[in-house]
Amino acid sequence: MSVDENTLGVTRGRRAARGLPIGSTGARSLRQARAAGATLGTGYLGLGAAVVAGLQAVYGLIFFFSHLEDYPSVAPALVAWLLYIAVFVGTAALVTIRGQRLTGRMFAAIGVVLAGVVGFDFLAIAPLHDVGAYATASVAVGFGLLPVVTLRPAREIVVATVVLLGALVAFTLATTPITADTGPQQLAVISLAVLPSAVATAVLQRFRRMVQVELDRVLVQSNVTQPRFAVGMLASDELARLDLAAEKLLDGVAGGDVPLPLSPKVASQAASLATELRLHLIEGRRETWLHHAVTESEYLGRSVTLADPSSLAGLLSPPQRDGLLQAVWLLLGDSKSRTPGTTITLTLGPVTAAGQSAAGRSVEVPVTITTTGIRRNRVTPATWNALERVGEYTVSTHEQSVRLRVSCIVDNPAEA
Repeated sequence: MSVDENTLGVTRGRRAARGLPIGSTGARSLRQARAAGATLGTGYLGLGAAVVAGLQAVYGLIFFFSHLEDYPSVAPALVAWLLYIAVFVGTAALVTIRGQRLTGRMFAAIGVVLAGVVGFDFLAIAPLHDVGAYATASVAVGFGLLPVVTLRPAREIVVATVVLLGALVAFTLATTPITADTGPQQLAVISLAVLPSAVATAVLQRFRRMVQVELDRVLVQSNVTQPRFAVGMLASDELARLDLAAEKLLDGVAGGDVPLPLSPKVASQAASLATELRLHLIEGRRETWLHHAVTESEYLGRSVTLADPSSLAGLLSPPQRDGLLQAVWLLLGDSKSRTPGTTITLTLGPVTAAGQSAAGRSVEVPVTITTTGIRRNRVTPATWNALERVGEYTVSTHEQSVRLRVSCIVDNPAEA
């Protein structure tokens, strides 16, 4: 094991692309939430999308059979519908068997078949010179992408939708005379084909973000009840692994499996274990619950900067901690109040002699919340309610950003 790696095999100081430790609890939970088929509730969304696609296919088939006499050649359109039904039923069966999973190769194969559906449908309606009036299977392809939205990355769905849009527009311009009478119908049919998957992709992305934010918030909220100095959830996992590795090494020495004196390789591993244990013990004496709440969160870690050199956050009571953390979430959570580069700086202290009570049983911990990109008129009433649980606060504005100063009264640690 390299001295630049911990026992988890992660390089020290290595950060994710967004500036967070790649092993942080928030980043780890979000990787699981982003995995195909893992996001909460997407299975139900996919089922609803399949029902909508099925209903549209029934409507398209009814329209197709009611206009059979208008087609110069029915065979290409019939082949298009048979291919569409086959790929729709096959995809539904495959997803059901594999458990909400669809690989990239499978999606590519589905895309090829759907391209064939569009091609055969175009071949059937080309002599009619009116795409908006007779396109059926090609329009159903846009709805056929709806169930796949929950199974593949958004960029793949967007690419497929753009390709379908380009094909419909190009074929319409090439075969259909565009006039004041035919233009609206062509535009309506093209929109009907591409808008459902586009809207579904946008809605699903917002839904996933909502789930990810709430999951991250629940994980971070568990730090509220931690002692004044504590290790975070990630550090707890590493300590458990370190403990197991140390026990195996000691058991090997006691049982004679590891001969004494230790070989250079085993001695190096033992020294690394001891170094990491000492580092964790030192960190546990200077890192507060607020430090772990910020660093272990995917969202807070990107926008919040903590300045607490005296570890005063550990003096706050659980209700005060909960109020402070909730206020930060609310300040960052309202997308309407955010602009690119929105940040929050939390500064705790310093404690002065004037802030102590006459009996010396309580002290005032000043908490300063400095924001950038958050306007005062966009701060929700729930934020003020959360700050009231922390202490008395004053509000000021600077360059269209909010600055809050909270007077937090806590028990004097010297009296404990």
